[in-house]
Amino acid sequence: MKRLKHVSTKAAALLVGAMLLSGVLTGCGGTPSAEQTEQTHLNFGCYSYSDSLDPITTVNSSWAGMRYGILECLFRFDDQVVAQPWLCDAYEVSDDYTAWILHIREGVQFSNGNPVTPSAVQAAFERLYAETDADRGGTGNSNPEVYLPEPELTADDEAGTLTVVCQRPTGNLPGILAYPYFSVIDVSVVEQGIVSTGPYKLDSMQAGVGAELSRNEYYWNGEVPYDTVSILFIEDSSTKAMALQSGDVDLVENITTASDLEKLEVDDRFYVSTAAGVRTGNSYMNFNGPLANDALRQAVLMALDHETMCNVTVAGMYTPGFAALPSSLAYNYDQLTNPYPYDVEKAKETLDEAGIVDTDGDGIRELDGENIDLVYLAYTSRNLNDFAQAIALQLEEIGIGVTLNVSDYDTITALQNAGEFDLVTANTTTVGTGDPQDFLGGWYSGNSQNYGYYHNEEYDACFEELEVTTDQARRLELITRMQQILIDDAATIIHGYYNSRMISWADRVTGAEIATIDYYWLTSDIAPAAEESSNA
Repeated sequence: MKRLKHVSTKAAALLVGAMLLSGVLTGCGGTPSAEQTEQTHLNFGCYSYSDSLDPITTVNSSWAGMRYGILECLFRFDDQVVAQPWLCDAYEVSDDYTAWILHIREGVQFSNGNPVTPSAVQAAFERLYAETDADRGGTGNSNPEVYLPEPELTADDEAGTLTVVCQRPTGNLPGILAYPYFSVIDVSVVEQGIVSTGPYKLDSMQAGVGAELSRNEYYWNGEVPYDTVSILFIEDSSTKAMALQSGDVDLVENITTASDLEKLEVDDRFYVSTAAGVRTGNSYMNFNGPLANDALRQAVLMALDHETMCNVTVAGMYTPGFAALPSSLAYNYDQLTNPYPYDVEKAKETLDEAGIVDTDGDGIRELDGENIDLVYLAYTSRNLNDFAQAIALQLEEIGIGVTLNVSDYDTITALQNAGEFDLVTANTTTVGTGDPQDFLGGWYSGNSQNYGYYHNEEYDACFEELEVTTDQARRLELITRMQQILIDDAATIIHGYYNSRMISWADRVTGAEIATIDYYWLTSDIAPAAEESSNA
């Protein structure tokens, strides 16, 4: 069991700064006025992935805006990760799945009162593509083309429809348009700020500290529970747990320190909501380095005890598994086979037979005359650094050296994009559009985001067919085969499948359930508990 981590001075300072910003520390604002006590207020502590809420900025900015209950899309995923109509309430599709007619829900307004018309939706989508296209002068780093090559859009405000003509058959357009990139924002006021249709609107935001939200008085989908919300950015997991236990926040997402989580789960004051994850924790292997050697990759997989890492090292925060897609999803996990189960002696034997041995007695095996020293990049989110540290120790036991670089997300991403790694951690939503095609594209050799530079001709052929196939039975066959190819090629280290959590004060908050797909944190279902409904 891990020990409780000490709160760093920087983390503590950030927390205090956030509390001062929102005025929630004891004695901070004196006795609240009568008007204040009549207001419903929520303090929400969470990790900050972006200082922007603009969908064009980065993938994280679009996720942040949706997680804070500000951004909404035409469709929304249910707990079975099926896209359901949202701002679009009906649609028709052509027989070849290239032309979709979307009916925009009547009466919906942006949080500034402007109407959400088909023309407004068209403007939001056209801005997304233009502002992320460098050839058109765009400066955004988001990449909607990965999900949907720019379609032809035609708005008919009188009929209330938006026609989307895709460049290729697209059977999963509702799932794609549920992805946070495709949030519907009011382009007419984008220079002043990001305005959308969610239950809350952004009043202010301070990088690294937090954000202040208030009720969207024009919200179309029922009552908004809180008048105001303070979002407090808390990077350190133990600091986040302490803020919850002290009562300074009402709600947090994803406590990832095992000892902290264990205490909260047995404390009746708190409600812990857990969702079987659709995220896979894995480490990409760089095929442009020593891990291009088949025997070395196979030995690496056999040297790793994922059962212990998932169940003990990270205290059950991941469910162990060996396939790219989580075992909880309907993609034939039980039909897949693992040729490289945990077997340390077999790992050593594989290396010996391949001539990857320690010739100078320093404890490290050599490949092509040089000591194997794998550069392992890991960022400090969702326990990925814990996995990397455990894996480094296990690989050293079979004579494989590891240089571990644990840093922040932006630094690791930059090194990853430059190809300066042998192993790099990841934690990815596998069905980001309700379908695993885009996630599996991470190993397609024609994809610029193929982080491991992996190439398998059969895999590529399967992926290219998957891109244009709308027959669901055939898609399942292709997805199943692609998973097995990755397993057989020892193409990646699968740590397990992340279990997301939302944790709240049981007597203050109700409805704080974590969604299966974690685009949705702050929803209109989260509300004051009965006895707290009249308190600030």
